[in-house]
Amino acid sequence: MADVKERRRGATTISSKNQITIPAAELRAAGLEAGERLTARADGPGRVILERQHDVLADFAGALTGVYADHGLEALRNEWD
Repeated sequence: MADVKERRRGATTISSKNQITIPAAELRAAGLEAGERLTARADGPGRVILERQHDVLADFAGALTGVYADHGLEALRNEWD
């Protein structure tokens, strides 16, 4: 049988490229999924906080739907020419 590395539950190692692997159980507990953007900030010696990056544009996307009449924006853009 192959040797299995002994690891502490939830522990990880910093690679030579300064990368880490976060255990899947911890990601699930934090409600994070693959592909999400995170912001990292130091919070004292040996402590880094990862937070989901807030997408301000997504908060306002579609907020002005129905404000302009049909073809109203097109008319305004034609004034620029």
